Amino acid sequence: MYTRIAGAVVVIGAALAVAGCGASNSSSASGSTTSTDLSACIPTKLATLHQGKLTIGTDSPAYPPYFVNNSPKNGQGFESAVAYAVAQKLGFAQTQVSWTTIPFDSSYAPGPKQFDFDINEVSITAPRQKAVDFSSGYYTAPQAVIVKTGSKYATLTSLAELKNATLGVQIGTTSLNAVQKLINPTAQPKVFNTSNDVLNALKDGLVDGIVVDLPTAFYITSAQLQNTVIAGQFAAPGGDSWGLLLQKASPLTTCVSAAINTLRTSGDLAKITNQWMGASAGAPKLN
Repeated sequence: MYTRIAGAVVVIGAALAVAGCGASNSSSASGSTTSTDLSACIPTKLATLHQGKLTIGTDSPAYPPYFVNNSPKNGQGFESAVAYAVAQKLGFAQTQVSWTTIPFDSSYAPGPKQFDFDINEVSITAPRQKAVDFSSGYYTAPQAVIVKTGSKYATLTSLAELKNATLGVQIGTTSLNAVQKLINPTAQPKVFNTSNDVLNALKDGLVDGIVVDLPTAFYITSAQLQNTVIAGQFAAPGGDSWGLLLQKASPLTTCVSAAINTLRTSGDLAKITNQWMGASAGAPKLN
């Protein structure tokens, strides 16, 4: 259900309304496998948009922690780093990679694409898979705890430290499920009907912290609620799986998936994720 929310004010209302609501997402990629065989995946054999070049799409503006300084081509930020790592596995040097601006909603619309793959926090969902291909997932969005700056919970190291906290969540979300199953606080979490009610509860001091998915947390703390921090992130059932998006039946899908699978197997994907989506991005991991 995840919709690009970081900074895109026109879609924030809709994005926060569905953030963490646990729609049925498919973690498999259309046309992809778990193979790591890259033997046939070399620039001279790949049917890219421009021969010998790799064209990557993403939206503009491009926000942290996914991109830095609104410049996807600089290799800084989670998705820029992932894109270049995939390109390298496919045999493309950084100078052979070009970026093109693709609005989020346009990326998964049916029809021909002006990119080889798009990277833009796009969740793999069954409806989207009818119109486009996805690679193997490169990221699964976890849950996050947001508290006020200076709160006694602002320097968490474990979920156990939240046992006596009063937490706010939106009704019917994976966040509520995560709080109940993984934190199981002494006091029942306060459940609110809307995302705005959840934010106001923290703002007004009705709760010690709120739990939302991590991408939403990045936006809330940077643009919606002042003097708040992400106290930590934690893996939970129902996280959205993001994939690189390709044209339906793209001849590149298998190779792009193999590149992601190789990066995962080698541990390189985890290193990129930890660098840009972990503590350095303001979201330390909680166990």
